[in-house]
Amino acid sequence: MRQLWAPWRMKYILEVDRPDGCILCDKPKEDRDEENLILYRGETCFVIMNKFPYNNGHLMVAPYRHTADLAELSPKEREELMALAGMGVTVLQQVLSAHGFNIGMNLGRVAGAGIDQHLHLHIVPRWSGDTNFMPVLGEVKVISEALEETYRKLKAGFEAIGRR
Repeated sequence: MRQLWAPWRMKYILEVDRPDGCILCDKPKEDRDEENLILYRGETCFVIMNKFPYNNGHLMVAPYRHTADLAELSPKEREELMALAGMGVTVLQQVLSAHGFNIGMNLGRVAGAGIDQHLHLHIVPRWSGDTNFMPVLGEVKVISEALEETYRKLKAGFEAIGRR
C-alpha cells in the first residue's frame, strides 16, 4: 500500500467534531480576518476560505446570524448570500482563472454538512483537467498552493471588486 503524507489533515480530524462554539459565529466576531481566512464582510453575510478545501480557492459564504434553516433567512440575508456568491465566482475567475464551479449547500449532518448548525454555501473552483490520477485512482486531492498565499491573492481581488 502506498501512503500520501498529509500531516495538515490531522488538525481537521481532531477539530471536526469539537462541540464548543460555532466557527461561523465565532470567527467573524474576532478582529483577525487574515488568520481566520475571512475575505469579505458584508452587512448580513461574509465570505471565508475553507480551511480544509476540496480545491484551491474553496470559499464559503455564510450569514452572520446562526441558523441551520434556509427558510429562516431574511430576504436581505438571502439576497446578500447570493450576491456574495456571485462576487466570489467573479474573484475566483479573475484571480485564479477558474474555468467552472461547484456551488451548493449541505443542509444537515446526514447531507454531509461538517458544520450542520450554521448554514453556509460552498463555492469550489474547478479547472479543465483538474481531475487526474490522484483523486481518481488514489482518492486523494492535491492542494497546490498554501492557504496563506491563496488568501492574499483572493483578498486583493475582493478588495478591488468591493471598491467598484
